[in-house]
Amino acid sequence: MGAVKKQQQQPGIARWRFALVAGLLCLLALALVVHLAGLQVLPEQDRGYRFLQDQGRARTIRTEEIAAYRGSIVDRNGELLAVSTPVQTLWANPQLLKEASADQLRHLAAALETQPSRLAKRLEKYRNKGFMYLRRHMTPEQAQQALELDIAGVYSKKEYRRFYPAGEVTAQLLGFTNIDDRGQEGLELAFEQSLAGESGKRQVIKDLKGRTIQDLAVKQEARPGRDLQLTIDMRLQYLAYRELKKAVAENGAASGFMVILDTRSGEVLAMANQPSFNPNNREGVKASAMRNRALIDQFEPGSTIKPLTALAALETGRYTPDTAINTSPGYIRLPGKTLVDPVNYGQLDLTSVITKSSQVGITKVAMDLEPETLRELFYRLGLGEAVGSGFPGEAAGILPTRDRWHPIELANFAFGYGLTVNSVQLAQAYSVVANAGQKRPVSLVLEKGKSSRRAPAEQVVDPALAQQVTAMLETVIGPRGTGKQAAVEGYRVAGKTGTVHKVGSGGYADNRYRSVFAGFVPAQNARLAAVVVIDDPSHSKYYGGEVAAPVFGKVMSGAMRLLQVPPEEVAPAERQLATQLDERGTTS
Repeated sequence: MGAVKKQQQQPGIARWRFALVAGLLCLLALALVVHLAGLQVLPEQDRGYRFLQDQGRARTIRTEEIAAYRGSIVDRNGELLAVSTPVQTLWANPQLLKEASADQLRHLAAALETQPSRLAKRLEKYRNKGFMYLRRHMTPEQAQQALELDIAGVYSKKEYRRFYPAGEVTAQLLGFTNIDDRGQEGLELAFEQSLAGESGKRQVIKDLKGRTIQDLAVKQEARPGRDLQLTIDMRLQYLAYRELKKAVAENGAASGFMVILDTRSGEVLAMANQPSFNPNNREGVKASAMRNRALIDQFEPGSTIKPLTALAALETGRYTPDTAINTSPGYIRLPGKTLVDPVNYGQLDLTSVITKSSQVGITKVAMDLEPETLRELFYRLGLGEAVGSGFPGEAAGILPTRDRWHPIELANFAFGYGLTVNSVQLAQAYSVVANAGQKRPVSLVLEKGKSSRRAPAEQVVDPALAQQVTAMLETVIGPRGTGKQAAVEGYRVAGKTGTVHKVGSGGYADNRYRSVFAGFVPAQNARLAAVVVIDDPSHSKYYGGEVAAPVFGKVMSGAMRLLQVPPEEVAPAERQLATQLDERGTTS
C-alpha cells in the first residue's frame, strides 16, 4: 500500500516543457524545408539551385572538339592527289587505367599491337598525368577491339589521317602533314590555312568513368577545309617521273628533276623529282629525298643560256642568224683563262654557233655586247627573280650585277656560268621564245576548280627575233646538233643541251657534271616547254645531249599523244641545213 501511494505522488512532465520541445522540433523541420527550398526552388538564393546545377554540370558535362575535315588536293582533271580519311585514336586517363588488372592490361596491349612491358612503362611515365595517347590513327575496327574490353580510363576520339594515292610520284610537290593533319612541307604547308578548315565544339554528358552517355548540343559546327586544284596533269606527271627515275638509275646519277610548262598559259603540268619517298610511310626517309629540287635547287644553266645570249645579240641589230663568226684556231685567250672548242670549227654563222654549242663563237659574241644589255635581257625573260609559285623555299636564283665586268666574267655569263636559276625559271625563259616573245606568270594552282584565268601576256621580246632563235634551236635537234636524242617523231623540236661542271672544294671539278636540256615542242605553235636536269651522272655518259636530252624526247613523245596534239610534217629545211654543217664534232 505504501509503495503504490508513493508512485502516485511522483510529479508528471510539465506541459510547457512538452510544448517547448515540440515547437523546437517543428522549427527545425521548417528550417530544413526553407533551406531545401532555397537550394532547389529559389534561384536568387546564394548557392541556390542554379549553383548546384552548375556544379553538377561541371562534373558531368564536357566540351569536346569536333575534328575538321582537311580539304582534298586534286590535279587539273579532278584526280585525287591527297585526301583525309577518318581514323580513331585511343587515349587514356592514367589515374584510372593504373587500377586495371594485369590480365586487362595484357589484353589491351594485344589490341594496341604492342608489348605489355612497353605499355606498363608508358603508364609509369604518365602515372601523375590525366591524359596519355595509347595509339594514334587506328582503323575503326582496331579501336573497337580495344574499347570492347571495357577497361576504365580507355577512350577514343575521331581524327583524320592524310593519304596520298600517287605516293612518291608527287611526294615533293605535295609535301605532307604531321600526325595532327597539319601541313609540314610542300603545298600542304603553303596552303595550310585554306586546307585545314576550323575545328568545331560540342557538349556531351559523361559518366564517372569518362564515357560519353549523351550528346547535348553542338556549340560550333566544324568548318571543312577548302579543296585545292592544281595545274598538274597526272598523266604527264607519271610519264615524267617514270622516265626521270629510269635515267637517274641508268646513269648512276645522284638526283634529277624535270618540269613541264604549258607555254600558252604558264601552268605547270608536271614537276618530278628523283630520288623520291613514300609520303604514306616516311619511316627512315632521308631529308634530301623530301626536297622539291625543281623549285628549291638553283644551278648554273651552262650552255642552255647560249641561245639567250644569241637573242641579245640579235636585239642589237648588229647580228642576224647568218652573221659570220670566225672561231679559228679553235680557242680564244682571255685574261686569266683560255676557252676552247673540242675542234676548230673555223668560220661559223650565229646559227651554227648555237648548233655546235661553240664556246669560242659565243664568247666572241659576248665580247661585242654590253654586259648590262645581256643581263637586262635575262631579267626580262624571268631570270634572277622568283616565279611566284608560292612554294615554300622557292629559289630566286642569282643574276649578278657588277660595276665592272672582267672579260672572263662576261664570257662565263654568256654561256651560263656565274649565274644560277631554278628549273622553272629556265623553262619560263624558253616559254617566252616559244610563245613569240610573250611572257606569262607561272602557276601551280587552278582558280575555283577551273582553268586559271590567263594573266595578261607581257611582250618582252620582239616576235620576229623569237622566231629566229626558235629556228636556231631547231638545228640543235638535227643530225649535226648536240640534242638529236631529244627528237620527237612527227614533230619539230626546238631545244638546247648543257653540260655544266659542278663546283667542288677547289673550284670547278673536272670530272663532275650536271647534264641539262631545255626545249619546247612543237617548235612552231609550241604547246609544251620542259627542262630536264640530271645531277652528277657517274657512268661513262655525262653530256646533256646524251643524258638529259633522251628524257625530254621520250616524255614529250608520250605527252604529244596524251594531249592529242596533231602530228606535223617536219620541214626538210632543218635536214638541208644540217647537211651543210661541219661534221667535225659537237659539245655540250
